[in-house]
Amino acid sequence: MTEVMTETVTSAVVFAYHNVGVQCLQVLLSQGVKVQLVVTHEDDPNEEVWFGSVAALARDNNIPVITPDDPNTEDLIARLRALAPELLFSFYYRRMLKPALLAIPTRGAFNMHGSLLPKFRGRAPVNWAVIKGATETGATLHEMVEKPDAGRLVDQQAVAIGPDDTAIDVFHKVTDAARSVLERVLPAMLAGTAVLKPQDLSQGSYFGGRKPEDGRVDWSMGAKAIHDLVRGVAPPYPGAFASTAEGNFRILRTRLEPDRHARAGEPGLYCEGGVLFADCADGNVLRLLQTDGAPDPASLGNNKIAFTRNP
Repeated sequence: MTEVMTETVTSAVVFAYHNVGVQCLQVLLSQGVKVQLVVTHEDDPNEEVWFGSVAALARDNNIPVITPDDPNTEDLIARLRALAPELLFSFYYRRMLKPALLAIPTRGAFNMHGSLLPKFRGRAPVNWAVIKGATETGATLHEMVEKPDAGRLVDQQAVAIGPDDTAIDVFHKVTDAARSVLERVLPAMLAGTAVLKPQDLSQGSYFGGRKPEDGRVDWSMGAKAIHDLVRGVAPPYPGAFASTAEGNFRILRTRLEPDRHARAGEPGLYCEGGVLFADCADGNVLRLLQTDGAPDPASLGNNKIAFTRNP
């Protein structure tokens, strides 16, 4: 009599959005995970949608999709309990999942975070890493617990941040790293052999979400810090902005000018050879490579106009 071998299939519910969500959902499907339900977001009409659609990928694979405003309702909790998934994954999903949800999967709940935890825990980790001048970040798969980004580490992968990389440049690197991490560790997770390591949160940092108004340049900062802010919020994010007596304008791309020195007086904007430069408070200078709504260089001549701190 021939023995019939049956392959064990692991079931999962996936909360996901954005490119990381698309890439990681593809990994689950390619490695044979039975995705019972995808929970994602409706695209915000006020947000520039430059990333892939988790909902479209799920529907293409005949996976049920829902987009609740609140994922922690009793109805959704009851639905997940009825599905009885073995695993729960969160891949760039934007809402906090509360303990009642995290307790449902029999083999744990796991999140893909866009930093090298415990560094840059919290919201907008890629943007914050660039803004803070970090030279590397990465992607980390970790166990989900009630405290944000505080659970045990499953695996992580570093990526470099170049001195002129923008947040979107780094985000693409982090997306690739997230896929690599999940591809590498998922077989061990499915086999029940993955080794989880506790985080030392004292070695990390926590950051909150960012709003467009957080892109205002503080001209009391030095040139490097301003350059990092510009990189960290450059398009497709809202961009940094500054003010002169003529009004606000956006600063979208800059370059440090180590061979230049700021002129005497307050930080300000001037033109030389048809190029805009900004004198900074630390005596260093930024070349403004791309702006939106800045004063016309031709109107500046050789004069410098001061930046203001008022909206």
